[in-house]
Amino acid sequence: MQTTPVEFHSEGDRLAGLWRTPDGPGPHRAIVQGPGWLGLKDARLYVRYHEALVAAGFGVLVFDYRGFGDSGGDRGILSPARQLQDLVNAVTYLTTRDDVVADAIGVFGTGGTGGGNAVLLADADPRVKAAVSQVPVADGTDWLHRMRQEHEWLAFLAGLDADRRQRVTTGTGRLVHPREEIMVPTPERRATTIKADVDDRIPSAIPLSCAEEILGYRPIDAAARLTTPLLVIGVEGDATTPTDHAERLYAAARGPKQLVMQRHTTHYAAYDRYWEQTTPLIVDWLDRHVRPSHVDVRTTRSPGEGESIQRMEAPQ
Repeated sequence: MQTTPVEFHSEGDRLAGLWRTPDGPGPHRAIVQGPGWLGLKDARLYVRYHEALVAAGFGVLVFDYRGFGDSGGDRGILSPARQLQDLVNAVTYLTTRDDVVADAIGVFGTGGTGGGNAVLLADADPRVKAAVSQVPVADGTDWLHRMRQEHEWLAFLAGLDADRRQRVTTGTGRLVHPREEIMVPTPERRATTIKADVDDRIPSAIPLSCAEEILGYRPIDAAARLTTPLLVIGVEGDATTPTDHAERLYAAARGPKQLVMQRHTTHYAAYDRYWEQTTPLIVDWLDRHVRPSHVDVRTTRSPGEGESIQRMEAPQ
């Protein structure tokens, strides 16, 4: 696997990425990945997935969102809306490369908002041929609520309201630690070392106002519109990204879909325990669905039923 640092721009800000490819000039089918919750592009956790995708002939672009890692932009602004813009712009960047098959691009996302963002991108950008969403968040309000006892949840909402008042009267709001005061880490998260290589490079203080966007984060609404092929991977009894979030995304999706449920494990342990089982499924899903179409057939059976689209590949 060859790894090349690359740069492109999103809404005027420079984004830093890694472009991972097989040997040879291509052009390659391509997969784009934005990191998961508070993740960075060079996390060791992602490498083995990328190695498997590259071995199947894909190029993989993973990048730091604006304000994180080596990318430009306002530091420490945690904004799913901006992250979605960054992902769309990453797809556009891929289409400018001579070593990419421009109409064979998919998305892989893992880890909370990483998994949710894959669904949002597949819904927002018709250039994306297929999506893989691993241990996703489907509903930000439900996610943040279920981390807290009810009295803690009510105190959190009261704190957000106080912060709104402070911002409009003073111009500045409160800074908080994103992992301790927006997300509430589980005992497993405090003990795990699976993300230790990037943990010390994430912002330790972000505006509490960023939680407003997390509360409005709704990949479940995007899934209900989605006809793009979607693979969802969950963990049974997940205390970090609730199992029913993965199940709800799968149930809502309208196109080809598959649900993989990992059992007898936990959120972070599953990355190690089942990667040998799940990675071939990820590669197979993307290999089957991320292909250029050479003939598009649009069919309307009756005025009330809407239009269906069938895409046909050229004979091998």
